[in-house]
Amino acid sequence: MESRRELYAILNIPPEASDEEIRKAYRQWAQIYHPDKYQDPQLKDVATENFQKIRDAYEILSDENKRLIYDVYGMEGLNSGYELGTKLNKPEEIKEELERLRRRKEEEKIFAHSWPSGSLLAKFSLPQYLNGDGILSGMAMFSELQSQLSSRNTLSIGGNLSVTGNSGAGAASALLKHQISPFASIELMATAGLRALVNVQASRQLSQHSFATSGLAISLRDGSINLSNAWTRQMSETTVGSIKLVLGVESSISVGWQKKDEKTSAAGDLKFGTTSIGVSAHYTHHFSPRSHGRIAGRIGSTALEIEVGGGRKISEFSTVRMLYTVGFQGISWTFELHRRGQKLIIPVLLFRELNAILATSAFFIPSSLYFLLKRFVMKPYHLKRERRKALDKMANSSIQVNEARKAAEKAQKILEIVSNRKRNKQLEKGGLVITKAVYGNMKEMERSERREELNDEVTSQVLDVTLPLNFLVADSGQLKLHEGIKKSGIMGFCDPCPELPKQLLVEYTLHGDNYRVVVGDYEELLIPQEKHRL
Repeated sequence: MESRRELYAILNIPPEASDEEIRKAYRQWAQIYHPDKYQDPQLKDVATENFQKIRDAYEILSDENKRLIYDVYGMEGLNSGYELGTKLNKPEEIKEELERLRRRKEEEKIFAHSWPSGSLLAKFSLPQYLNGDGILSGMAMFSELQSQLSSRNTLSIGGNLSVTGNSGAGAASALLKHQISPFASIELMATAGLRALVNVQASRQLSQHSFATSGLAISLRDGSINLSNAWTRQMSETTVGSIKLVLGVESSISVGWQKKDEKTSAAGDLKFGTTSIGVSAHYTHHFSPRSHGRIAGRIGSTALEIEVGGGRKISEFSTVRMLYTVGFQGISWTFELHRRGQKLIIPVLLFRELNAILATSAFFIPSSLYFLLKRFVMKPYHLKRERRKALDKMANSSIQVNEARKAAEKAQKILEIVSNRKRNKQLEKGGLVITKAVYGNMKEMERSERREELNDEVTSQVLDVTLPLNFLVADSGQLKLHEGIKKSGIMGFCDPCPELPKQLLVEYTLHGDNYRVVVGDYEELLIPQEKHRL
């Protein structure tokens, strides 16, 4: 919204301004900043730069089509090629065409991209290494590429390879998903390899909170058929329940639930099958936006396993995890690196036998090393890097603020003569005179004044705008800044403290009485008013 109000701030007009108000404001500013009025080369350059801003604002806001684009999409909309035909005259038609073009551009952007994902699993075994058989016990790879063919069709192509000991396996698959309607879809999948099969699956939203999926899978090797049905229901805002029934070579029925909120996520599943029975559950707690802890467990006829661990986000797209597992297969540690759609997973088998001393050692020794490493290496490094980034950001921001401040001061220099003439005219008739106007981080300024600790850092966060406000006082003795428009865009203003809340303090006199008012960055300012009297 801020980017859709800047041009209104330059001309100091409301967003609902009429064509006549736009022309009047343009003429007022153009008379001041027209380059032909100045002989001094420096003043001429300043006037030229600001006159260009004024003329650009006028050309856009005085054109009905361009103004509508700007009001809806801002300068980005004007610069992105949203050109409309001259046959469109009504605002409703223009807006409808803009929406159509926007949707088309978004679709083109989506269809021009594919989304790759994959994982690499490398299994290590310490007991195997001690027996002289090498430390690598197996590997597996999975890769998938998903592409949007049209607004309703998505194609996914993938493959996987795995090696364990002297045996290996592999498969390739292709999945085509068609969105029949906003509530229903159908998927066709074909897999080639040791488990070659064809699978058809249909999904439909039954109600606002219920969803159903049915599937048919046919094995191309032995002709066996598997039927599956799943029902999902939203139990609450954060909880989902599900039931799944599979009929075939390995028939089963399972009941599950999932719960997820801002801080925690948990899931559980109870499965009864013709060949196995089992229960699994996991719980994840997010300690902060960057770190989380996890505990999981599985118990059944083929598994008994407990998993404890956690992860930490190390960059915008990367997360590392460490998991400790104790079960029938032994004691192991698993290291994971997740980056967008890619995963690197390294499980390390430490001991095959279950032993209380070994299990305790395998948990506490690496955990202690991790916390020591985090406390004395990772955290100091992270803090140092954050401080360096903050300093770099402050330095870059300081350069930009200084340049903006210089530009504002130059713009005020052009206004000075007319502003002082208006001020003297108001003084003669006891009218409205702005005696002090300061824009910026007023709260910090007032705190420093109370402590009598005013320094350069504080004063650099405010800008004296007395001159431009005296210029904006109308001949009738009134001053109005419009609601919803950021004040830093007004001619002679700038943003002295980006990303910090700003206010405008104005002190003025009228008929010998003193007045004072403070307004927020986007609040309306209308003076004089009796409630401002000191």
